Amino acid sequence: MIQAILDIWERAQWPDLVELLLIGAVVTAIMRFLRGTRGARLLRGFVLLLMGGTLVLYWIANAFQMERIQALYPTFTLGLFLVALVAFQPELRRALIRLGAATWIADSPQAMDRVIDQVVDASGYLSKNKIGALIAFEKSTEFGALMESGVRLDAEVTKQLLTTIFWPGSALHDMGVIIAQGRVAAAAVQFPLAESSEVSIALGSRHRAAIGLSQESDALILVISEETGIISLVENGNMRRNLTPESLRQTLRTELTKIGKDDED
Repeated sequence: MIQAILDIWERAQWPDLVELLLIGAVVTAIMRFLRGTRGARLLRGFVLLLMGGTLVLYWIANAFQMERIQALYPTFTLGLFLVALVAFQPELRRALIRLGAATWIADSPQAMDRVIDQVVDASGYLSKNKIGALIAFEKSTEFGALMESGVRLDAEVTKQLLTTIFWPGSALHDMGVIIAQGRVAAAAVQFPLAESSEVSIALGSRHRAAIGLSQESDALILVISEETGIISLVENGNMRRNLTPESLRQTLRTELTKIGKDDED
């Protein structure tokens, strides 16, 4: 088998190598957009196994002139592909959402610092008074479709506005707020919930929503518990809890300022 592979490699032409490189580039791009979606590892393993099996069988069938494999395997591969479309429909949908995301338009450092200061001040007040809150900072994944489920605002980020939105009994206090391009883009937005098995039973629906959104996007989500007042940040399905206002400020500056630097590069 090894000798057969070496023979095929020796007979390979430059166009064949270019095609392999192009295929590798496309697969790498697809895998990059699959990151952070539920079941991404399983889907990635399936794709790699299918591609590896196809290449090995293709080489063996050509080296030993196995005509039946050459004739039947393309049909078999097509069948597996159709089955994968159905089995991995949720993961593919999330990947396409991320694939269609536009580029983040970065604000100036001074403007971002002002936004962060207002969010931290509001978070400290809400945490002290045990008022629940859910705020998502949009990065490269745009939330245009998601915001359709809420109320569009396009307002300046201020402590007064955020505390008013999340005040118990207000018209917009339930669900989440989206901050995009340095402004409050929408409120009362329904975030996708993570599976209950993926979240500790000690955490409520706000934390499930934060984890669920982080699994479908690269957003940074701030959560304040209504029961305990604990401040948490969620990103890529990972949660950092028990943040103080000062540690929250430092983390937001690190994560949100990094967006502008990446765009400049």
